Parts: sequence; structure tokens; C-alpha cells
Amino acid sequence: MMFYRIASALLEYPDAELRAALPEIRAAVVGADDVAPEERGALNAFLDQLDAQVLQQPLALEEEYVRTFDMVPEHSLHLTHHLIGEDKNRGPALIDLGEYYKEYGLDISEEAKEIPDYLPLILEFISLLEADEARLFLSGWTKVLRQLRVNLEEAGSRYASLLQLIEARSLLVAAEGLNDPLPETKTDPLQDDGDFDPPVDWSSPPALNRPCSA
Repeated sequence: MMFYRIASALLEYPDAELRAALPEIRAAVVGADDVAPEERGALNAFLDQLDAQVLQQPLALEEEYVRTFDMVPEHSLHLTHHLIGEDKNRGPALIDLGEYYKEYGLDISEEAKEIPDYLPLILEFISLLEADEARLFLSGWTKVLRQLRVNLEEAGSRYASLLQLIEARSLLVAAEGLNDPLPETKTDPLQDDGDFDPPVDWSSPPALNRPCSA
């Protein structure tokens, strides 16, 4: 699902590669069937801000990102940090999450430089699920997403608007009455008629290319 790929990309570190891909991301926002009109408006507004910054001071985007997410624990994109902190129990939780990914055919253990609770990686995983499964999985993170969104809003961060969209998606389970658990028999979302063909060039998880900062 393209919405989650877009959100994943926009929450990644805005290096030169991502900045160069902004026109492609905007095209994906316009053309994605699963992006609602209000989401499209919010995403385009966010992209407008990034484009304006790129024209003026492109490296300032990187500095802003580091100040926002790497320097303030309350803004961490590693979601279990908000639930467990740096407690020793975080390790088993991360292992469990990695195993959950593996059950769906996504094995990040060999190549991932980010750990499993990194929000862009979570969104990339969700993009591989069926719509109902995606909403059910995301709903488990609603409390954390809400807290992160509030923290970013209080800091006046532009990224709060992205968290607001993701949080709203996590609330759709209750709104649509999708209360059944995830099916026990899982299919491999990476295999669709034998291949997984990303719809746009930037769709490979950028989380797999950035050094772990947790």
C-alpha cells in the first residue's frame, strides 16, 4: 500500500538521495489509490515545506532531523523506547517483533541496519500486508503513535503532521469494527505471482540503509 511507503520515506533521514527523490514521492502521492483526499492534501503540504527548504538550505533539513529525532528521546522513532525505555525487556520485545516480520516473509536480520521497532521500517512492513491486516497491526501502536505525535506537536515539529496521519490510520480498526485477530496462517507478502515489484524506485526500505541510531 503506497500510503505507508510514502510515510516511511518521508520519516527517513533527508539525505541527498531522499531529497532528490522528492518529485517521485510527490508523484506517488498524486497517483496512489489508497491515499484519501485529506491525506493527499496533508502530504502535499508537507512536501511543499521540504521543497522550500531544499531550495534555501538543503543541509538544514538534515540538521533539523537530527535535532528532532536523534537528540530528544521523547521524539524517538524507535517505538518500543516509548513503551519500555532502555529497560532490558526491550531486547526480547525487539526479537519478538523481528520474528513476527519473519513469519510474514520479511527477514531483516541479515541486512538491516535499523532495529525492528524503527517506525519507517514498521511502515515499510505494513505496506506489504493486506489492508485489514495492516490496520490491525498498526492499531497495536496507537498509544505510542499518539504520544509521539503530541510530543512533536509540543515541539512545533513539522513531522507532527505525518504522525497525525499515521495515528489516524491506526484508529480505523475501531471505526470499522475490525476486531478479529490476525490470521494464524500467514502468506509471504513479498511473493506475488513469484515476484515483488516495487512501484517506484525509492520504495526499497530506506531504514535498511541508515546506521542504527537507537
